[in-house]
Amino acid sequence: MKQPNLSTRMPLIAALMLAAGLTACGRQAEDASTMPRSDAPVADASQQTRDAAADMQRSASQAADNAGGAATDMTITAKVNAALAVDDRLKATQINVDTRDGQVTLSGQAPDAQSRERATTLVAAIEGVKQVNNQLVVGQNG
Repeated sequence: MKQPNLSTRMPLIAALMLAAGLTACGRQAEDASTMPRSDAPVADASQQTRDAAADMQRSASQAADNAGGAATDMTITAKVNAALAVDDRLKATQINVDTRDGQVTLSGQAPDAQSRERATTLVAAIEGVKQVNNQLVVGQNG
């Protein structure tokens, strides 16, 4: 009987190896499909991302509110300074104006009691002013 040579056996060996490989791959896919899957890490990461986005939005909103408040206080201070500068009795005096959250504090000197009261009246009439703290001291112009 004639023995098959290597060239006739190679296709048979290759076919057997291919069949064994496919069988192993099929078994791995089957094992993976029967294993319990946990989507918890993905869900946790998604929730953390949503939470972080919400935190950033709140922080941005709060920063915008704070910036808006600062701009409003600066606007009030500018209007107060302008109002004091056009008043005949007060324009020659040095009055410091500090505004925080719509509350205006006046400090410095007023030439007389009427001018001191006039400063309070002028400042209170400005839009956005919630309260006037008049700390002006009646005295001589500096």
